[in-house]
Amino acid sequence: FPLFSSLAMREVPASHGAIVIGLLPLATAVFAAWFGRERPSPAFWLSAVAGSALVVGFAVWQGAGGLQHADWYLFAAVVLGALGYAEGGKLSRELGGLETISWALVVSLPVLVPVVAWLTLRDLPSIAAASPRAWGGMAYVSVFSMFVGFLFWYAGLAKGGVARVGQIQLLQPFLTLAGGALILAEPLDVPTIAFAVAVIAVVALGRRAAVQQSAPAPAPETPPILPGRIH
Repeated sequence: FPLFSSLAMREVPASHGAIVIGLLPLATAVFAAWFGRERPSPAFWLSAVAGSALVVGFAVWQGAGGLQHADWYLFAAVVLGALGYAEGGKLSRELGGLETISWALVVSLPVLVPVVAWLTLRDLPSIAAASPRAWGGMAYVSVFSMFVGFLFWYAGLAKGGVARVGQIQLLQPFLTLAGGALILAEPLDVPTIAFAVAVIAVVALGRRAAVQQSAPAPAPETPPILPGRIH
């Protein structure tokens, strides 16, 4: 998810990425129903699909009649992120939020170390010339976005259900739009804000719809031990 979203942000403004990432709540609910034994009601699916239709419509309109190349990166990020949220939420019910994100980082360490080492050696001059502001942004993303945020996120998914709590991601477009305007000085036009508000309003209605949790399959019964003599 971070890799594909970062690749996309090199080609599209953060405001555009915020709207496309609005597909993440629907994708998370799909994987929650598929792998997590959650059963959202038809009203929930109706509102979620309506919100996603608005998101795709915005992407097509923003791309002058077609998807931009970077949108494929964003859609890949959505699929991988939703799958990770569904599996992480299910695992957090057994391990807890802190243990889930900590073990995820430990497991990924053997893959990340050689990649980080190679990228560091390749881009060493650029890294050495990075400004304190850039290092501050890296520190924030590393500590809060990739660890502290996921700690609370997985804990919330475990307690409230992946499909229902996943709808809180609808706040992300607003926060990203505001951050893009304040930090990156990106302009906000009226259609972008209108699409964002419409997506939030439509899909937020689905949070009031019922989401049932299917009971896990019963464990096989242990055959009774009959008394007998030991020879």
